[in-house]
Formats: sequence, C-alpha cells, structure tokens
Amino acid sequence: QVQLVESGGGLVQSGGSLRLSCAASGIRFWSYAMGWYRQAPGKQRELVASVTSGNLTNYAVSAKGRFAISRDNSKNTVYLQMNSLKPEDTARYYCYAWGTGYWGQGTQVTVSS
Repeated sequence: QVQLVESGGGLVQSGGSLRLSCAASGIRFWSYAMGWYRQAPGKQRELVASVTSGNLTNYAVSAKGRFAISRDNSKNTVYLQMNSLKPEDTARYYCYAWGTGYWGQGTQVTVSS
C-alpha cells in the first residue's frame, strides 16, 4: 500500500521559514521523481518544485530563490525548505510520486502579513 505523509506545515509570519517533509512508503522511493504541489482556495493545484531520481531539481518561477527541494533516499523522504515566505504562499501543500498516481493528504501552510 502506497502512502505519502506530509508534515511541517503551520502558521508563520511573512518573511519566515518552514520545512515540509513527505515520508513515502510502499514504493521504491529512490526510483521515483517527487514533486511538491500546492493548492490555494479557489485555485488550481500547481507544481512548486520537483526532484528527479537523479537529484535534478526544477522550480516554479514563484519558488525560485526562496524554496529548496531535496530528498533523502535512506529515509524515503522528500523535503521542501521554504524561506522568505509571503502571504501568497498560503495554500495546502501536497507531495506526489510521479508515475504512481498517489498523493499525500497535504499539509496546510498559512503565511500572515
């Protein structure tokens, strides 16, 4: 059974930082590209950052220079370090294992101005 469990969200002031984690089980984690997505109320889910099995990373324009995605294959975990947070980063953040069709339940990030 595939499970993706996100954690690390919360309420933070503008300019603050958060580190999200996504622990995977039931898949050969090391072989999958992983992505962080977010969805704000009334908006479509959008890709924030991704990391391939070979550790190549890609970022949305809104995340470049502020967010960093990383993975630890020994822990089956992908991280999203978010710095210089802005109110427009407020959303529910989800991790996704590309090619599996599986999503986590998400973790809420709220940035106050």
